[in-house]
Amino acid sequence: MKKIIFAVMALFMASALLAKGDLHLFEVDNKDAAITPQKIEDAFVAHGFGIGVNSEMNKPFMIQFKNTEYKIFTLMTVFHNKLSFELVNKYPQMGIFIPMEIGIYQNKKENTLHVSVATAEALQNILKIKDPLLKELENEILSALKKALPKAKHSFSEEVLQDKNALVTQYELEVSEDDFKEDFSNALLGLNNGLSLYGFVVPSKLNVNEKIKNSNYDIYQTYSICKLPVIYTVSLTNPKASAFAPCSMALYKKRGESKVVIAFPSVYNWLSSAGVKNKDSREVLVKAQKQLESILAEVVE
Repeated sequence: MKKIIFAVMALFMASALLAKGDLHLFEVDNKDAAITPQKIEDAFVAHGFGIGVNSEMNKPFMIQFKNTEYKIFTLMTVFHNKLSFELVNKYPQMGIFIPMEIGIYQNKKENTLHVSVATAEALQNILKIKDPLLKELENEILSALKKALPKAKHSFSEEVLQDKNALVTQYELEVSEDDFKEDFSNALLGLNNGLSLYGFVVPSKLNVNEKIKNSNYDIYQTYSICKLPVIYTVSLTNPKASAFAPCSMALYKKRGESKVVIAFPSVYNWLSSAGVKNKDSREVLVKAQKQLESILAEVVE
């Protein structure tokens, strides 16, 4: 009998582990509209985070598309003032999650507020790194959210990374040690021109290098990048994918290296981790991916 019980328990535990997807999902009653994105921001700041953006998207949705399905649809980006920069000093690729994205949304037809954010395991798989600091960062994020949403139900998405495409898109620009600042400046100019040409916007920028103690980089900056038609289209069928918007594009040069690296999390993270299956959403995401690749290819020529 004990063997049977243990077998059932083992099966249950295995099923529970398999059910843990790539996104933390919070839902809480907000019928009285007492919980606002500003209150969530305040909780993050109180837990040692800096804020990149806190962008309510309904106004731009209405201006460009004359429609919104949401009472609240906010894209928030955050970075931990200690852990994020310790991580990026050890792992250059970490910059694509500095800041990290927090999706906050509430449909017009419901009284429930939702929050979505990537798990430490998802970041680990995307970045190809394994470090206890990622779990510490996750714990700080969850602590802030639980403080802001004490009555919220916490669960996980169903989906886990399965996409065979590269989850990080990276380009490299060869530079000389003497002229890298000028080359970096020219790369930024080309990047800004390309983003503007294809309709991408940059709601915030962060000089990461200024926040790193004993930095291993000559230069390190991140851009928060989004494209309104992408956000709007995906929001119609898969709002939890807002955990990947706006994406952070990292631009850096390590000390002693003769290259500037430009990298961002590929849209395949949206398609896989957030389970984006809608045809229109997939098409607009893949189109944005190709446009960004085209921009960066020209920048590093």
